[in-house]
Amino acid sequence: MQRSTTVPPSAETRAETAAVTRRINRDRIRKLLLGTRDRNGMIKLIAIYGLLICIGFIYLYPILYMISASFMTLDDLLDSSIQWIPSSFNLDNYRQAGASMNYGNSLLQSFLIAGLPTLCNLVACSLTGYGLARYKFRGKGIIIGLIILTFVLPRQITMIPTYSMYANLGILNSVWAFIVPAIVAQGLNAPIFIMIFWQFFRNVPQALVEAAKIDGAGHFKSFFSISLPTAAPAFITVALFSFVWYWNEFYLTQLFVHGVLVESSLTTLIIQLQNFNTNYSSYAQTAASGATNLNESIKMAGTLIAVLPLMILYFVLQRHFVESIDRTGITGE
Repeated sequence: MQRSTTVPPSAETRAETAAVTRRINRDRIRKLLLGTRDRNGMIKLIAIYGLLICIGFIYLYPILYMISASFMTLDDLLDSSIQWIPSSFNLDNYRQAGASMNYGNSLLQSFLIAGLPTLCNLVACSLTGYGLARYKFRGKGIIIGLIILTFVLPRQITMIPTYSMYANLGILNSVWAFIVPAIVAQGLNAPIFIMIFWQFFRNVPQALVEAAKIDGAGHFKSFFSISLPTAAPAFITVALFSFVWYWNEFYLTQLFVHGVLVESSLTTLIIQLQNFNTNYSSYAQTAASGATNLNESIKMAGTLIAVLPLMILYFVLQRHFVESIDRTGITGE
């Protein structure tokens, strides 16, 4: 019986096989590091995530520090061995900050002062943007230019005439100082909202509007039945931006709503936070339990409860907010 024998590969064949193996390994390493058309490489991913972590740390560090310091006692602040984790979670800081800011009443008034003008902005700016997007008339370009100019023009230039006009109308020291301009599409940062709606309604197919007209729909019915249902991303974007801007506005609220010469009962958390030292001093003098001196922990607690409603609003509406930003083409503010 003849036994089969295996011929060993020659040195040349082994060299070619080793070269092919090295080439395949180099190609795998290159694809792993540099990526392919369908997948990003490790170098790009490390660079992207490293940059995102650095940017995220810049934004998160003040918030984390504020949360940590707000629970500390005065002894923790003076103890150099305590950096981030307090020895005990002192909730009394929040009680004192909330009492000095009259938190419940200020929170309700903040929602009132920010919410009502936002609703008016949604109605007025959407109608204005729809009219500019759907109808052709003389001077349309001039009107759009004037709208943009009113946004570029610094508010300090028009502040004194606006104050005199509001005084003549009798709407100073009331929420009507924000509502009346918003009704006529001149609310806080209303020009950019008009541009958002104008750009969005321009992208709505004209064939849908024409089909509605053929079916007998008028101008308002076409707007409410055809254009309005498709404009949810624009409405969410405008609502969030408008609410946040009204919520964070201090100077105009102090001037027109809260009052400078004659203070009204209306206030916001931002105004209370700005006047926190004075408010806390008054609270400490009248508190029956006897409050301690103002320290950084109480300030951090007051700042946190002032921005907490906006943080909760963002986390709840985060998905809708990102989708709306993406569809309306707004890059940020």
